[in-house]
Amino acid sequence: MGTLRGPVGSRWAHICVDMQLLFAPGSEWGLEWMPRVLPNIVRLCEARPASTFFTRFIPARHAGDGEGLWREYYLKWRRFTLEEKGRELVGLVPELAAFCPPAQTADKPVYSPWYGADFRDRLQRAGCETLIVSGGETDVCVLATVLGAVDWGYRTILVEDAICSVSDEAHDAILNLFRNRYSEQVETAATDELLSELR
Repeated sequence: MGTLRGPVGSRWAHICVDMQLLFAPGSEWGLEWMPRVLPNIVRLCEARPASTFFTRFIPARHAGDGEGLWREYYLKWRRFTLEEKGRELVGLVPELAAFCPPAQTADKPVYSPWYGADFRDRLQRAGCETLIVSGGETDVCVLATVLGAVDWGYRTILVEDAICSVSDEAHDAILNLFRNRYSEQVETAATDELLSELR
């Protein structure tokens, strides 16, 4: 059950997190749930394509690149560096790439789009007050995106049936966390409920 509180208004943006070829089913990093939630993400994008921002996780170029423990991470996952995989895999899945433009992309080298980038400035220039979050992975990059939005004081709405993970248990735990522990700062809603409100 969602926790949507009141009208959303018009000053919103849809943040779709990391729906990239890199994480498509069949990849070692693949999100098997992606096909299940993708139709709902498409519907959210269709609501107002120009207010959609697609974040994209950009792996290190070479094994051992990165700050601190990220160096070790890419020594372990060297086969996912740009040198090994090629840059084309950072692209969005075709169903979502079709929205760009007018939708925009926001690239990031870590889980959070708020780190070392102009993401917040772009949202401020667009006059955003509310962020609607979809994508993957619920317990990694979606989590980082939502917590950053909370830190910056945005009204934040997580779309329950438009996010995915490789772990049912972790996915359910994060939703429970936001519905309870963060209930004053994070709202949840199903796609149908939210689209009805946006209309």
